[in-house]
Amino acid sequence: MKEIRRIFDLFDVKVNIICDPSDNWNTPTDGEFRMYAGGTTKEEVIAALHAKATIVFQEFCCEKTSKFIAEHGQEVVALNAPVGVAGTDKFLMEIARLTGKPIPAELEKERGQLVDALADSQAHLHGKRYALYGDPDQLLGYAAFLLELGAEPAHVLSTNGGKEWAERVQALFDSTPYGKGCKVYPKRDLWHLRSLLFTEPVDFLIGNTYGKFLERDTKVPLVRLVFPIHDRHHHHRYPTWGYEGGLRVLVMLLDEFFEALDANTMEIGKTDYSYDIVR
Repeated sequence: MKEIRRIFDLFDVKVNIICDPSDNWNTPTDGEFRMYAGGTTKEEVIAALHAKATIVFQEFCCEKTSKFIAEHGQEVVALNAPVGVAGTDKFLMEIARLTGKPIPAELEKERGQLVDALADSQAHLHGKRYALYGDPDQLLGYAAFLLELGAEPAHVLSTNGGKEWAERVQALFDSTPYGKGCKVYPKRDLWHLRSLLFTEPVDFLIGNTYGKFLERDTKVPLVRLVFPIHDRHHHHRYPTWGYEGGLRVLVMLLDEFFEALDANTMEIGKTDYSYDIVR
């Protein structure tokens, strides 16, 4: 949420974020005790009823909330996780439409920097197959970003994803040649995904900490991008949304790819002819 607030600040638009735990999870150690740093106050929640519009980032997880807000006469913009270029573009264009303000030059620059980074590195991830699991709205964002890279979100699985969500993911697959052969699995769990990893293997997993057991059993490397992440430190301090977040996600995907590449090319005299310093 810190990145989302920064984006609104660049637009010079007042926003109430419900909820915003970014400071709660990132309180400084400076000698002053803070029980509840930052966050969203009760007054801000009440004031949100009088906002011009509400942007919901969890279209499929906040359906009742969106309906409640709309019934109170407020415009509701339902989005999914704004990951990558297209996802962030859509988010920023909605802010511009609602406020009548142009997209700030700083954000246009960040977009160009992300596109440049994608152009530099997409050849390494192009054609790689991924299995994704977790929150339905997050998965829509990550699947779209993988397709931007020319990668294949071969298995997209969500326990709380329903029929409408599955249709949306399938429409995303159908919109690009890279989605051909990709499949969506609503109402399925990690045991189902475990079977898929053996019968229809992929190159990488994207998900939360609980996927480490799949990584152990199937030897498919795990990229930790979906909440919760219990077995690694400080991931919550870095954005995954917006153009800056897209750059962070790209680096994480590339790091895991290069780790796997090194691991498979380090046997002396057999595979180390590709154990290169420069990748």
